[in-house]
Amino acid sequence: MDAPIGNFDEATPAPDCLDELIGPVADAVRSWPGSVPADQIIYVETDPQWADTAVFVEHYGRELLEQSANCVVVAGKRGGETTLAACVVLSTTRVDVNGVVRRQLGARKASFAAMDTATGETGMEYGGITPLGLPGDWPVLVDSAVVDLPYVLVGSGRRRGKLLVPGKAFAEIPGAVVLEGLGVAV
Repeated sequence: MDAPIGNFDEATPAPDCLDELIGPVADAVRSWPGSVPADQIIYVETDPQWADTAVFVEHYGRELLEQSANCVVVAGKRGGETTLAACVVLSTTRVDVNGVVRRQLGARKASFAAMDTATGETGMEYGGITPLGLPGDWPVLVDSAVVDLPYVLVGSGRRRGKLLVPGKAFAEIPGAVVLEGLGVAV
């Protein structure tokens, strides 16, 4: 099958290659609740040395820069309580942690979670965190610009491989909240 975006040697509907995905991501695909059919979530095998966005688009196609999203883990703190959440923004933007995220989480302070917290709590590899398969009680904050794209390239839970996900599917991820202005220009 040809990938809906990018130049990849092979593209496979995620439900047909669950063994290529880490456990929580495979479980999320297997039990996908959205109106977008799970077979429209596509897995593409990629080389982990090209996992970071800048080198990835150089290798797999510059047009992907405008069609890629990053998923980062943030920690909101208030009164000794910490809330972990995921933020999904276009790769050409950065997460508005101290504005939109802090307000949405009702936190006094918000920051990017430490790498070992992000990987330990998600069970995913740093540089490959995806909004599919996150802990069920986490808010998943999604910039509205991500939802507006036909397809979006995002991590697969590990550095080898990416997912191509219809933009509107991000709004259907359990715990998803679509927000204007979550991603701000770099």
